[in-house]
Amino acid sequence: MDIRKGVVSLATGAGAVYLLYKAIKAGIKCQPPFCSASPICIARECPHPGERARPQEVPIPQPEPVWGGYLGLAIERERHGRDSGELRRLLNSLECKQDPYTRSMILHSITRCVYLLESEASACTNDDITLVGSMLDDKDNSVKIQALNTLKAFSGIRKFRLKIQEHSIKVLELISTIWDSELHIAGLRLLNNFPLPDFVHPQLRRVMPALMEILQSDYILAQVQAIRLLSSLAQKNDLLYDILNCQVHCNFLNLFQSTQPGSLLFEVLVFAERLSEGRSSPHYRAVKWHYNEQSLHEALFGDDSRLADRLLALVIHPEEDVQIQACKVIVSLQCPQDVGIRPSCPPSHSCFNNGE
Repeated sequence: MDIRKGVVSLATGAGAVYLLYKAIKAGIKCQPPFCSASPICIARECPHPGERARPQEVPIPQPEPVWGGYLGLAIERERHGRDSGELRRLLNSLECKQDPYTRSMILHSITRCVYLLESEASACTNDDITLVGSMLDDKDNSVKIQALNTLKAFSGIRKFRLKIQEHSIKVLELISTIWDSELHIAGLRLLNNFPLPDFVHPQLRRVMPALMEILQSDYILAQVQAIRLLSSLAQKNDLLYDILNCQVHCNFLNLFQSTQPGSLLFEVLVFAERLSEGRSSPHYRAVKWHYNEQSLHEALFGDDSRLADRLLALVIHPEEDVQIQACKVIVSLQCPQDVGIRPSCPPSHSCFNNGE
């Protein structure tokens, strides 16, 4: 019995060693593709950082030119002055009936081509922009997000900006009706990439509460993009009151806490400075404005606001650009033209009496 047990143990151990050897050998043969830092290799192999996880039930497509697998070769051809036709093939394939995942991947590949194949991107037409813009009506959010990224890529080409501006109202509608952080980031990045035309201002007034909600969310990247757009709009005389009278949460001044990321703090301080300068301008002071009790104006500039305390704390912030911007806001608040000429409004209760 002892001999038999020994033989069985020996056979089992040998089998385990053999299986381990096969596993190691298979692993060596199936090394992952090497991805260098070159643009060609990045375009071929590396996934886009904004690409969403692939649903389990969707099969992985085989590598084809439509997926940008030959994008590296296309770049080489462009360097030698030859049109690879890669971008045109992708745009043509977008017109065909595809499933949402395929449409999303095609748009992602088009975005990379626009950034990397400059001459082919410049040769596109307004009809191509219209085609990409039509993807904003897709039922799948991932397709919408990739379409927004593609439009942003094309917006870097001057001749397409007017055509892309035509989609501004649709983009604002998506941002205000769909609560998706990735979509907010993509849409706001697009809107921040070119000046918004005046015909969009009525829509901007309607979506102002949504922009303020995104600003007060917990997603830093979306907050930064939202505050940049609001800072730009604060310089428009016809939109300033709509921004200042927009309702905010009672803890809005938490955005000025020193524990916030420096990138967000800096943008919030720029926003505060532009609001302060705007409300101090002769054009704005010529009208007697009234604000609701929960408005942004009351949170920042109301009699019970604690903005000054937050600004003084930021003067000693570790990051120099935050320090400088905090000082600029303080100076704008003490500007001589604003002394004694603050818009009069009825006394209002502020939630900052009890602290945050």
